Amino acid sequence: MSQTAAASKSVKFSKKDPAMFFKTLHSRVNSYFTDHNIQPTGNSKMYIKTIAMFSFYIVPFILILAGVVTGPWVFLLYLIIGIGVAGIGLSIMHDANHGSYSNKKWVNTLLGYSVNLVGGSSFTWKIQHNLMHHTYTNIYHLDEDIDDKPFLRLSPHGKLKWYHKFQHIYAPALYSLATVSWIAFKDVKQLINYNRTGVTKSQGFSPAIETVVMIVTKGAYFFVFAGLPIMLGIPWYFAIPGFLMAHMLAGFVITVIFQLAHVVEGPEHHDALETPVMENTWAIHQLKTTANFSPKNKLITWFVGGLNFQVEHHLFPNICHIHYPKISEIVRATVKEFDLPYYEHKKFMEAYRSHIKVLKSFGNPQLAMA
Repeated sequence: MSQTAAASKSVKFSKKDPAMFFKTLHSRVNSYFTDHNIQPTGNSKMYIKTIAMFSFYIVPFILILAGVVTGPWVFLLYLIIGIGVAGIGLSIMHDANHGSYSNKKWVNTLLGYSVNLVGGSSFTWKIQHNLMHHTYTNIYHLDEDIDDKPFLRLSPHGKLKWYHKFQHIYAPALYSLATVSWIAFKDVKQLINYNRTGVTKSQGFSPAIETVVMIVTKGAYFFVFAGLPIMLGIPWYFAIPGFLMAHMLAGFVITVIFQLAHVVEGPEHHDALETPVMENTWAIHQLKTTANFSPKNKLITWFVGGLNFQVEHHLFPNICHIHYPKISEIVRATVKEFDLPYYEHKKFMEAYRSHIKVLKSFGNPQLAMA
């Protein structure tokens, strides 16, 4: 049994909630939807956003293939494609793979595969994100989002290396490589691990089928988006750097959005091996390990799929993100009533500076202790 598997079996959340925080909150949120006669899934706003994000992604690529735009100007189109990649990941596939995009399962399944359309894997994403991250948020050895990364220490419980003292300086550059690494290596490594440790079967999936799906979808993706432009006459010195530029922009945006939710001042970090029994219930644990940012910025809220309301998302991942601004009012009031923490940075740059500060403290623990 792997260390991660052993840790997941040993970690337990408290079931004691005498004040009934989450029961109260859950009841109030349900009443909101009932009283307003609306569904907790997506609506026309979600459909319009889906068209917009796919347009950012597909239309520029068609223009490139058709030769409508040539020369160095194709780089501008690739940057727009990068915006589309980030938008699809943050605003479409995320809700779909949580089952919150639509009340129709087949719609969620179909749009969940939009992550395959941008080079990823719906299956491995759901295991890592839905199962591990949302259950064991900020728990080292279980939450892969804060696992030790090449040159990055994202948890105070991670292995400390000498170069981590500089990570607050070079981290943003590494963030830009996130989706490149993700589509080329991470998905494959995860699937092999999930198949080997039995996670794939335990979730009711066939290792063989998921392996074939990954091979076919990734092969098709790299052929179409990296190979086809060159085959149609786009110079490789435009097509390959452009492809990488799109993913570097998307990687930076996506990674920063998720980092501002958990690796900032306020949220707690735990180690599954050191403290396998959590003192709080799952819901209160989510409050204590998650943070919001830019709640009043409508453009950010629209583009990042409401993930600036990360507290609400972690408490209610089955609710579509278009409802989070309204839900947050209920959550804030209830949290205040129960005297629980609600971490939030009002501005984007405030949250970003907080993230850099935490990165510096994780890389220089002696400064944090001083």
